[in-house]
Amino acid sequence: MKLANIKREWWKEGVVYQIYPRSFQDSNGDGVGDLRGIINRLDYIKDLGVDIIWLNPIYSSPNDDNGYDISDYRNIMAEFGDMDDFEELLAGMHERGLKVVMDLVVNHCSDEHMWFQEAKQSRDNPYYDYFHWWPAEKGTPPHRWSYFDPEANAWCYNEATDSYYLHYFAIKQPDLNWENPKLRAEIYDMMHYWFKKGIDGFRMDVITFISKHEGYPEFPPEFHGQAMIDMYAQGPKLHDYLHEMNREVLQHYDIMTVAEGPGTHTDNVLKLVGEDRQELNMNYHFDHVSIGVGDRFIVNDDFQNLVKFKQVMSDWDAALATEGWNTVYFGNHDFPRMVTRWASDAPEHRRTASKMLSTYLLTMRGTPYYYMGDELGMSNIKFDNIDDYKDIMTINWYQLTKAEGGDLDKFMESHKLCARDNARTPVQWDDSENAGFTTGTPWIKVNPNYVDVNAAAQENDPDSELNYFRKLNQVRKDNLTLIYGAYTLLLAEHTEIYAYTRTLDDDVILVLLNYSDKTVTINQADLAGVDVSNGTILLNNTASLDVTADTVTLTPYQAVLVR
Repeated sequence: MKLANIKREWWKEGVVYQIYPRSFQDSNGDGVGDLRGIINRLDYIKDLGVDIIWLNPIYSSPNDDNGYDISDYRNIMAEFGDMDDFEELLAGMHERGLKVVMDLVVNHCSDEHMWFQEAKQSRDNPYYDYFHWWPAEKGTPPHRWSYFDPEANAWCYNEATDSYYLHYFAIKQPDLNWENPKLRAEIYDMMHYWFKKGIDGFRMDVITFISKHEGYPEFPPEFHGQAMIDMYAQGPKLHDYLHEMNREVLQHYDIMTVAEGPGTHTDNVLKLVGEDRQELNMNYHFDHVSIGVGDRFIVNDDFQNLVKFKQVMSDWDAALATEGWNTVYFGNHDFPRMVTRWASDAPEHRRTASKMLSTYLLTMRGTPYYYMGDELGMSNIKFDNIDDYKDIMTINWYQLTKAEGGDLDKFMESHKLCARDNARTPVQWDDSENAGFTTGTPWIKVNPNYVDVNAAAQENDPDSELNYFRKLNQVRKDNLTLIYGAYTLLLAEHTEIYAYTRTLDDDVILVLLNYSDKTVTINQADLAGVDVSNGTILLNNTASLDVTADTVTLTPYQAVLVR
């Protein structure tokens, strides 16, 4: 890989830091994080060394799906503040050299959006065609699966129109009809509205689902249930719409775009992100987060299968090695805390394991997406009681499992590891009541380990997870090899060690990661000619490194970068 042949972009070189506003910082004591809370923490965010801030939805919403059900795309959710707060936040970010990326949620809106309030009144209403309908006189609608529906049915009957509307997600999230050019024009105009305010890009929520199959045909049986995701992502006009969006909106601004791409795979991703396609910059997939996790997030024996993980991540790197651009992430608002999911949150390992996982994210090829609180080593809260959950997905799946007479104990134990609410507990700022998140009652419980795991305790500890993350960001910025260098996997079948090199021009950096709670010795002869004993250690998440002329020994969850 030669630097001279690479097209450098700010969105390739930046580290994305995701903020889930509801759980970041509450400024007014109502128990809900808000824009003013983020404003009050801007210096903390800047000091992390990150570059791009992705804000989860802050638009007006009744919050059936925590803001992903939007009732007004041009206003701010009252719980979060108002437009003046947003503009102050945007200015504060830009003053600190931070880019701001917002969520674009246009596969569906809220049933409280004016469009749907009009549409549901009559088939003659001009907004009726902003949504997908199945007339009742045609009988039972073709089967469609829903993520959040209590019965997993994506059709809901509306009496006034004597028809069923489509909702791939919750009943209160009707799918928008992209086949209607008036609807598309409304969306493009709304995107211009935010770009003219100065935002720097969009993360596009389930954007691969926007094109529906004409006539809503029955899908083959092998694509029923959750397997329908692959069909949803193969709508016949998806790329027509995204190319049109690029032409009408995106190409007019210096911005970044990333697709949340359920149904994208290594054999079709370049249709989304190939530079000649003029669609989007990046996509993130779900192949790795699906390892060891079945329907309804039930965990199986592959949950931390490192060999499968390495294969998936290496295949994705290969798919985007010469065209397009990759993304790298472990967690976000839809997945559990990375240290619990991918390593160990046991007290004796959590700190080191957290640093190891951060090392991986910031040394792989692709833009890293890093979730708030992971820099502190925050871990899953692991609720014992379904009543503690706020997430519509977990609650509905629990009720489905209960109605079917399924194993509720197994369900609850799996969701201690996989439920989305594990990532949505408040950021742990200090050891005061409610972790310094709020002076009121938090909207969701705070993880009890905040007494020991919090930002204030880590701020002045040179060995803390927080300060390690800051160092790691600087190492990445100082070494373009870690951004643009070719990736070569080593020890592909090793069940405990993830080792790879990054190579740019004549520079080679070796990354050694122990993904286990065991001390593991590997042979230097297997490390692509990198002599660790005579190399330069760029970063080490522990105090020392055991090296001989022939071997390298890594302690549990140790991470080392060697030039």
